[in-house]
Amino acid sequence: MNIILNLALALTATLQLPDTTGIYSDRVDTLEATVKTAHQSTLPRGKDIRTEVITAAGLCKMACCNLAESFENSASVTVGYSDAVTGARQIRLLGQSGIYTQMLDENRPVMRGLSAPFGLNYVPGQWLESIQIAKGVTSVINGVESMTGQINMEHRKPTDETPLYIQASAMGDSKCDLNIISALQFDEMQKWSTILLGHIDGNFRTMDMNGDGFADDPKQLNLAFSNRWLYFGEDGVQVRFGIRGIRDHRLGGQVASGDGFDYNYNDGVWRADIMNNSLNGYVKVGIPLSETNSSNIAFVLDATSQFLDSGFGSPAYNFLTHSPQEIPEHTGAGYRFYDAFQQSFFANLLYQNEINESHKFTLGLSDMVDIWSDAFCTDAFRGPTLNDAGVFGEYTFHSGDKFSAIVGLRADWYNLGEGLRFSPRVTLKYSPSQQWVFRLNGGRGLRHSNPMIDNFGVLSSSKSLKGVYDRHPLEDSWTLGANATWYIPGWDNAFISADYFHTGFNSQVVLDYSQNSIWFYMAPAGTSYTDNYQIDFSCEPLERFTVTLTGRYTDAVQPFHWTDDIFLNGEKPMTSRYKGVVNLQYATNLNKWIFDFTASVNGPCKVWDYMKGMEVNGKRLYENGYTPVYPLLYAQVTKRFKGFDIYAGGENLTNFRQESPIINAGHPFDEGFDASCVWGPLMGIKLYAGVRITIWKTE
Repeated sequence: MNIILNLALALTATLQLPDTTGIYSDRVDTLEATVKTAHQSTLPRGKDIRTEVITAAGLCKMACCNLAESFENSASVTVGYSDAVTGARQIRLLGQSGIYTQMLDENRPVMRGLSAPFGLNYVPGQWLESIQIAKGVTSVINGVESMTGQINMEHRKPTDETPLYIQASAMGDSKCDLNIISALQFDEMQKWSTILLGHIDGNFRTMDMNGDGFADDPKQLNLAFSNRWLYFGEDGVQVRFGIRGIRDHRLGGQVASGDGFDYNYNDGVWRADIMNNSLNGYVKVGIPLSETNSSNIAFVLDATSQFLDSGFGSPAYNFLTHSPQEIPEHTGAGYRFYDAFQQSFFANLLYQNEINESHKFTLGLSDMVDIWSDAFCTDAFRGPTLNDAGVFGEYTFHSGDKFSAIVGLRADWYNLGEGLRFSPRVTLKYSPSQQWVFRLNGGRGLRHSNPMIDNFGVLSSSKSLKGVYDRHPLEDSWTLGANATWYIPGWDNAFISADYFHTGFNSQVVLDYSQNSIWFYMAPAGTSYTDNYQIDFSCEPLERFTVTLTGRYTDAVQPFHWTDDIFLNGEKPMTSRYKGVVNLQYATNLNKWIFDFTASVNGPCKVWDYMKGMEVNGKRLYENGYTPVYPLLYAQVTKRFKGFDIYAGGENLTNFRQESPIINAGHPFDEGFDASCVWGPLMGIKLYAGVRITIWKTE
């Protein structure tokens, strides 16, 4: 068995060779390593880039039905709703939307394009082994779409010695979820192994806790299945491949009298009806070129087909007489639909050579292709093909544990007239002693934008869409950051960390809301930027009692369209100025009982000018132009038995909800209707309970 484990350790690097940032270097495909990882520091000192780790134990601190619910303990990542009717979730990192954070599934870019609005909802928390959050620009090997950071998801492994794992939970708002996972090894030498992951969740009741006539969460049924395979060859060849399928149907909007609403919305009632279907397949091959695996090649191929069918409003109010040329002026007050089909292909070919312990380099070629067909309020489909073909090189230098440097350069060719663009990136780490680590990080980021999908919430509005919303401009940014971490002597995994990051855009698609329209336009160079400051503290003052404190302040600026040639800079709306989080966890001896408590305070954000002084039921909201400061509380208790755990908890125990999140909710077919200006919780107190059952492999 030890021989097999050592072989696994050596060969894991084969497919993880692209990672020069260290994000994946600790990943090991054994049960023993998984358990050990659960107790590691949330801010490992060995990472070249500042990386926050949410371990398997951290994922169990809350309900964590999906990835969107896994960041409540983090001030680095803020999660909110994109609108008040569809249930789509979005993250913010370094004060920017999550579209500027590259999402990776074990070294493969995911959640791009059509999958971005609901992608966080489609990753079950119980499928994951860990999450790594890297702030700032990262390696050039997976492209340069990581403009503010990178979030990598490590799934449960085919080599896990758990033939069966079952998790089920239910929440007070009728949401239920079920996960069934099985890992199987087919021979004594574990050459072939596979893992099956199944998931189902849904809301079966509609709730209108704020009495605005709209369901707080959509009625929903989400099905997901994944099958991952792993092959370890005696000659050192490693092959990973798998498939994943998703089918999600959600219905939000006005709640009719009686028992809510059904899926027939041709009755003149405002609905948001969304169907998402997705199929993904991938293969990763690693081939060692030397006995010590100091040089190797790897190939990664990923293909995804995604179909989105969405409608907003009511076909009974569909009185469109506009020609396609007039669509940008259409208000969408009657019925607005957006249908799209996207095929994406990602290929990465890499060669890595570790000359010695101090010097390593990686060379490679990659191609990212997105084939689009979509329609918005017209039968005239348009289908651009976006192509990003790149060549890159990265050099890594290590001087023991004291100093490291990663220098990377990519040259990418973009096919929509942008031509060849160069993206340099540099990461430096200096550790003068065991207690101190200093990091510097900077570089360029580029991405083809998808304005309609990147801002999916605008479809839940009757406002006119104007500007570049139907194009795919290239966005261009530079991010610079610094981090200092002091690991406190005498305490295991205790540290104080402070960091600063600046992100500035040479070109960016920004939005500007008015009373009856939403403008999409390109911000002039240097007019859109964020400055982000954060302090983290973690310690274990008593045995089995951990304390984590985090504070973050964000200064976000964007331009506002004044005239055709004049832009005025101002505070970026709907972006929280600060957030503070405290997490406490206590476990009894042998972890038989685990108690978790999380509290956060969320700072104000500026609202759009037309929202100032908005009056609802005689009460004026946002008179000073800002949202209120609000707290959130979460608590959970877990009882562990041999082979299974039971847990119960509550979310948003302060019962705070955004007041009147839907503007003009009583008149959804008027031009002033808008459900996309969401800054706070939509649901009140939510209680939940669940069970986790694990059957371990026996000899």
